[in-house]
Amino acid sequence: MTETSSKTLPERAALFAKFDALDIAHKTHEHPPVFTVEESANIKAGLPGGHTKNLFLKDKSGALFLVCALADTQIPVNKLHKVLGCKRLSFGKPDLLLDYLGVTPGSVTVFSVINDPDAKVRLVLDKALLAHDIVNFHPLKNDATTAISSNDLLKFVKAVHSVPLILDFDTLTDNE
Repeated sequence: MTETSSKTLPERAALFAKFDALDIAHKTHEHPPVFTVEESANIKAGLPGGHTKNLFLKDKSGALFLVCALADTQIPVNKLHKVLGCKRLSFGKPDLLLDYLGVTPGSVTVFSVINDPDAKVRLVLDKALLAHDIVNFHPLKNDATTAISSNDLLKFVKAVHSVPLILDFDTLTDNE
């Protein structure tokens, strides 16, 4: 068990309080829990903006990564390690996800970096995601979707975590 899991982690109210403190406008839509991009299709149809998928990855040396991309972005996990300069990647185990980002599978979200103030998990954002004015993520649980501007997303991440790596996944899938 890591240091992160032994302390109280921010919940939705604390996340929204952080948004308010940073003067970040946000709107949340409550819905039944969803666990996959496919399950959330009907919910997304009624919400404007870029919708996302989020991958929690670990390399063979133990380095951790959170990849946040548009829902339809192809993420070639088998090639990503070359771009990130790490060893081969696989999906991180649920206990690591909970320990480092304070969320469970199905609730993986960029907002979970609020639970990793020491930036032990490297954040990778899809360049195409940031092209949307509005982006949508779960607010730490998969029973709601919160919309904020893409500019405010960067503001939030830099305030609570670190400067993310912004990656153009289109170039990654076109090459090789």
